[in-house]
Amino acid sequence: MGGNIGPALLAIAALALAGPGQAQNVHIAQGELAGATADGAAIFKDIPYAAAPVGDLRWRAPQPPPRWSGARQASDFGPACIQAGAEAPHHGSQSEDCLTLNVWAPLKARDLPVMVWIHGGGFIFGTAAQYNGAAFARDGVVFVSLNYRLGRLGFFAHPALAKTSPDGDLANFGLADQIAALKWVRANIRAFGGDPRRVTIFGESAGAMSVNYLLSAPQARGLFQGAIAESGFARADGETLAAARKDGEAVAAKLGISGDGANAAAALRALPASALTATAPSILAANRIGPIIDGVIARETVTQAFANGDQAPVPAIFGGNSYEASLFPFLVDNPEPILARLGRRRDQAVTLYGGGDAKTAAANMITLSQVIEPDRMQARADARRGVPAYTYYFSYLPAALRPEVIGAGHGGELAYVFDRLTKVTLHIPEGARYLGVAEIPAATPEDQAIAAAMHADWVAFAKTGRPNGAGAWPAETTTSDPVMEFGVGGPTVRPDFKKLQLDVLEAVSKAGGASF
Repeated sequence: MGGNIGPALLAIAALALAGPGQAQNVHIAQGELAGATADGAAIFKDIPYAAAPVGDLRWRAPQPPPRWSGARQASDFGPACIQAGAEAPHHGSQSEDCLTLNVWAPLKARDLPVMVWIHGGGFIFGTAAQYNGAAFARDGVVFVSLNYRLGRLGFFAHPALAKTSPDGDLANFGLADQIAALKWVRANIRAFGGDPRRVTIFGESAGAMSVNYLLSAPQARGLFQGAIAESGFARADGETLAAARKDGEAVAAKLGISGDGANAAAALRALPASALTATAPSILAANRIGPIIDGVIARETVTQAFANGDQAPVPAIFGGNSYEASLFPFLVDNPEPILARLGRRRDQAVTLYGGGDAKTAAANMITLSQVIEPDRMQARADARRGVPAYTYYFSYLPAALRPEVIGAGHGGELAYVFDRLTKVTLHIPEGARYLGVAEIPAATPEDQAIAAAMHADWVAFAKTGRPNGAGAWPAETTTSDPVMEFGVGGPTVRPDFKKLQLDVLEAVSKAGGASF
């Protein structure tokens, strides 16, 4: 997450990494790659898709990737992009030279659909190395995961950069990286058995927000044919360019840099990366790092793009979880400031959203207003254009957690989408331990059935443009809002899902009312 919606934490499912086996060699435009096999897949890691964004290339659009002679070893992950220090969940090596991607492909693959994963982490932490694509390869999909620049190295504006760079007002360097990776996929994925004409992008949290911006980015048009946004916060407005530049000048001033000319730009690029991460806000205050409405890649907010019909006309899945409010424990624990904004309608809201309980009402209003109603907004906008769109609601919890957990927290769907339940890690909102981690050591048949169903729908969508791997999942129409709920009891279609609750929140949003 980023923009103006508050903190963002990535509830990473523990996706076990595969060990290398017999090497595989592939030839791409840059040279030869020596990969590995594991879990029945050919795996290639740490493939550069752009030049290292260092020195004069810091805060520049990604440049062409390097070439090499001989076989480049591609059996180990490369470093994560520079990120917000010890608070980040990834504690491996980090570097500015991080614009790499990873590929899982079925053995002897040919002309298979491709799924490109964009990781979450609030635009300030995370790495592609946290995700294992073996289940997708097993089921006939070429899976790609990518790193992109994070924090102030990935999303930053300053007058000196705009005046001295051939990229002009470009401020979304992380989004530019994702577009460069998609161009690499288009040019090279056939070497791995993928079809560049059947590419689906998907991501969670900040990754889903990236998907939403890529849907309207002119530079990304034609690079993908399907999109899945998991917890995409589509009504979160990106920071304006003017505000982002003021923030950039304030950061520079704290580091002793002033002015808007070439000397200031050179001084900014000469800073050690640690100086920029040291001045970054903590994860729990990262509301000013993320997409910027720079007029280059992000020409308008996601809400504006969908209202204006500027989104790419490709099939899409939009969805979220039943307890997205797990990101905002302080608001759930102290609901009155939220409820007070409703004035005389406070008690009505507590009844409608919480059955009379204030904390439950606050939790549901946050979840529905931040994720679920925006999902419906996007699906409705696609339906008006005649573009297939599908929405889901993930509410499933393992049986052991149901007595103590309010609902499926932010990121809780990841282990199920990736169908890797050998070790399930979930963030649980229990009292003061909202962001504590609970591990379920052994998946039950019920857990496995939900994972199989959800994963099958994602695979079916990549193959056919329809998420019908687990049964009939109807698309949005101009007159109905069906939702597929992945919950206890199995996938179930919910016609006109939570209509009254969502209608009220939609009206509040359109009126410019309270943001929960």
